[in-house]
Amino acid sequence: MQKSLPAYAVAPLVVVGALLAAALGGGSRLAAQTKAAAGGAWSFAVSGDSRNCGDVVMPAIASGVKGDHADFFWHLGDYRAIYTFDEDIQHQPEHLKKPLTISDYESTAWTDFIESQLAAFGSMPVFLTMGNHEAVPPMSRELHLPMFADWLNTPVISHQRLVDDRHDHRMKTDYHWIERGIAFYTLDNATPDDFDPDQLVWFQKVLKRDSGDPAVKTIVVGMHEALPDSIAEGHSMADFAAGTESGRRVYAELLQAQNAAHKRVYVLASHSHYFMDGIFNTVYWKAHGGVLPGWIVGTAGAVRYVLPPESKDAHAAQTNVYGYLLATAQPSGEIRFEFKKIDEPALKAGVGNRYQADFVHWCYAQNSQAQ
Repeated sequence: MQKSLPAYAVAPLVVVGALLAAALGGGSRLAAQTKAAAGGAWSFAVSGDSRNCGDVVMPAIASGVKGDHADFFWHLGDYRAIYTFDEDIQHQPEHLKKPLTISDYESTAWTDFIESQLAAFGSMPVFLTMGNHEAVPPMSRELHLPMFADWLNTPVISHQRLVDDRHDHRMKTDYHWIERGIAFYTLDNATPDDFDPDQLVWFQKVLKRDSGDPAVKTIVVGMHEALPDSIAEGHSMADFAAGTESGRRVYAELLQAQNAAHKRVYVLASHSHYFMDGIFNTVYWKAHGGVLPGWIVGTAGAVRYVLPPESKDAHAAQTNVYGYLLATAQPSGEIRFEFKKIDEPALKAGVGNRYQADFVHWCYAQNSQAQ
């Protein structure tokens, strides 16, 4: 039985319907925009970790993504900090005049994410992934599902869920959809017990079907924390025994899809606050089946992290940057990923007069542990 919502979570929910009507145009528009176009290359964009300075960075990302004519944006989790105040919320003019209490912050943090970040994408579809900060008390999956139902239960997602299992009417934080021959998977590894057995069974069942479907040419898997044994080993699913075991099982299933079913496979994550291409180019995976193409793109506003020493083995790695991956898909199913940086003038243009210039500069130059 689903738990009833506590009082602090009810007020933010009231805003969602009105905001969506204005910013997203309703579920039917999402369904219409994700219909397959006839032939030609198309693109989508990915980034994650928009806490701390996300209200400054995400509008600029949205502007860039729309300028690139991407079909959708995929957020890989960690919308707000929750364990402490986000600096961007603290520096909003109304909160400079009257600082927030922790209860005020907790009751409005997710609403702020919707109004200050998601709304910037306008009518462009946005797919959401649950991050570990979405499970920091008092937040939880039980609160996340109804709060973000308009993004987690769109016609695209609910239709595919019933195609996968005609008895499955449950809205979930893990989901799957197919777009122009590419099967997309959003996996939920937000808590130490993930991937849980139910999610593994679902993933293996649906991946097996996609692997046997000649119309599916490509598998793209997005999640918050990187699968274990990557270059980002120190901040990934390997932090917990259950994550190491279940993450290796998912990796093995994806290797099977690539090597036996001959699908193109790409794996995306955030959680670590830097950009990296080639995260599975490690001794472990070279000795245990092979290296899958993998990226980390935790560059949507969170405090930037120091690169791990092993980053020298990656194809590319950068920290102290903000930006997103622009993925360009060809009719063959091949996808080319390009990291698009966001510069300081774009941040200033994105927020207009909402923030003082010195705070925007602080976000750009000093929101970092990698100085």
